[in-house]
Amino acid sequence: MEKDIGPRKSVPGCFGYPISIFFIVINEFCERFSYYGMRAVLVLYFKYFLHWNDDLSTAIYHTFVALCYLTPILGALIADSFLGKFKTIISLSIVYTVGQVVLSISSINDLTDGNRDGIPDNIEIPIALSMIGLVLIALGTGGIKPCVAAFGGDQFEEHQEKQRSTFFSIFYLSINAGSLISTIITPILRGEECGIHVKQKCYPLAFGVPAALMAIALIVFIVGSRMYKKVKPQGNVMVQVGKCITFAIRNRFTHRSKDYPKREHWLDWAREKYAKRLITEIKMVLRVLFLYIPLPMFWALFDQQGSRWTLQATTMDGDFGPIQIQPDQMQTVNPILIVIMVPVVDMVVYPLIKKCRINFTPLRKMTVGMLLAALAFIIAAVVQGQIDQTLPNFPEPGQSQIKVINLGNSNATIDFNTETSVGVESLKSTDYKSFDTAHLHNISITYGSKTINKSFEFVGKERHTLEITNVAEIRVELLVDGLTVKPEQGNNEIRFINNMNSTINITMDGTEFGEVNYFSTTNYSAFQRGEKHIRVITDNMSCEATSLVFGYGSAYTIIVNGCNGTHLSIEYVEDIQANTVSMAWQIPQYFIITCAEVVFSVTGLSFSYAQAPVNMKSVLQAGWLLTVAVGNIIVLIIAGATKISEQWAEYVLFAGLLIAVTIIFAIMAYFYTYVDPAEIEAQLIEEEKQEEEKKEPAYENGSVVQSQM
Repeated sequence: MEKDIGPRKSVPGCFGYPISIFFIVINEFCERFSYYGMRAVLVLYFKYFLHWNDDLSTAIYHTFVALCYLTPILGALIADSFLGKFKTIISLSIVYTVGQVVLSISSINDLTDGNRDGIPDNIEIPIALSMIGLVLIALGTGGIKPCVAAFGGDQFEEHQEKQRSTFFSIFYLSINAGSLISTIITPILRGEECGIHVKQKCYPLAFGVPAALMAIALIVFIVGSRMYKKVKPQGNVMVQVGKCITFAIRNRFTHRSKDYPKREHWLDWAREKYAKRLITEIKMVLRVLFLYIPLPMFWALFDQQGSRWTLQATTMDGDFGPIQIQPDQMQTVNPILIVIMVPVVDMVVYPLIKKCRINFTPLRKMTVGMLLAALAFIIAAVVQGQIDQTLPNFPEPGQSQIKVINLGNSNATIDFNTETSVGVESLKSTDYKSFDTAHLHNISITYGSKTINKSFEFVGKERHTLEITNVAEIRVELLVDGLTVKPEQGNNEIRFINNMNSTINITMDGTEFGEVNYFSTTNYSAFQRGEKHIRVITDNMSCEATSLVFGYGSAYTIIVNGCNGTHLSIEYVEDIQANTVSMAWQIPQYFIITCAEVVFSVTGLSFSYAQAPVNMKSVLQAGWLLTVAVGNIIVLIIAGATKISEQWAEYVLFAGLLIAVTIIFAIMAYFYTYVDPAEIEAQLIEEEKQEEEKKEPAYENGSVVQSQM
């Protein structure tokens, strides 16, 4: 139990503010940097490091977010009932820091990669460490969430209401600043390559910096310890509410068959044990909580910015001229727009609506916010449809795809003996064509009057390249490309074919492909976007060339045709088209959902505060956070239950569900009657006084006068 140090005669201050709040603000900035920085790269860590598919990555991501919004209830119980806010923040911040460190360690690939192949041999080790780290982080960030802001408010005296209000504005600004800066920085750190044995995206650094910031947050908070005003735990009102509701239900069922007079409200069955004031306050809270029932659907859409929308960005072009945007950096659009939109809406939009004499009540604002979120997902579906048109079609089970590259000096005709034949010009190639694998047997290649037949064994659900030439003789080579998905993380897969009549040594941007014999093909290697320097050495000659500018997510076969002095003759065959839909097309959906957040979330918090009794505001805050948790659970249920293969269709499904829920919410809001908690509490206090006066005997001339009933 903390000691209540009580009011102090002299409080260290700066410009009228307690010095202690500066430690709290810095602590909050570092903690939010830690949380949002880690969360920004989390879904990509699941997909590209742990090698989970999109659905599993999305499911685990939303499970983690849901847990982060369930644990505040636990933190509030611990702080208000046992340890107090200060000790709770210290204890759970230690848990939080340990979790960040464990997550950072789990992403060190060199600890588990024995074969140095880029994929951990013992994948169970990083998975186990990741899950332990995320659970600890959820306990930490969720547990301190309801404590830090309230602890900051405790630092002010009763006469410092103006300073307290300013503190909360600065506190909210520190949250957004930490979120914005970390969402910019950690994707940049992730984009670097690091590792002792294997060069890979630097997740240890992307997680390590947030871990360091959380450690700094803890240290800063501890440094200010002697300056804090620490209020003794007074007991958690949520426990009292729970006990009162439980007693009312139990008492009602106990007397359900007896001849008891009916009561106006089921909570009135708690009057035998609890005061009328508490029961009335709980009724007020339950009326608001009832309105919360449809709200989780909004958060089910909103929090997909960090999962589905980030994964959508991985299939887009992040080229913004001189700036290259990482997929996870697109999340910064939201906090940037929040900083802009909140004052614009408050000072421009709402006053204009008021001038138009439109009664834009809080519940109507929330209804509009929900509809805007649905609109954002419809826009996301349209963008996804444009992306899908640029994605390659890979072979289905039982199918094989074949591309023909003609390295000869004349045109050729290829007959696949399946009623399909293609003609290919010299040094040209065909697109991939799909065939039924079971029907692929003999292939006939014709150059002029010469024809040869070849038999190959094709692999189902794979892409193949058929190399042919007529130089010296007709030769045929069948390759299994091994590309069954579009290159991820914005990489470009590059391979070389030697079409020179000698052995050559190929190097591109420091990556050595080694010696390549005539008519041989290298394996694909991954390269980032931009121009690359190509160098070919043959017969004591060295030729160099600058490649074309590679975009995001392409695959190319580069044919080396000759080396004449210093001139390198090469041809490009596009195996997979680069991402062509710009990430800029995501900005409209981010803008709309940010507008939705402003009119829904900000209004919802204000509405909840205004409609709650003074000592019940923490209950509604817990209920509000619970809607976020349930919203993320809804994503898990829908993503797991539906078998929708098209992402655009899933976006439309979520939009449709939110529209349906919004209609229900609008009907509920129509029948809601706004109340003034202060007026009701004043009336309850007056009634309590009158009841006390009736209980006390009146004295007149030294004798007791019985009141007449």
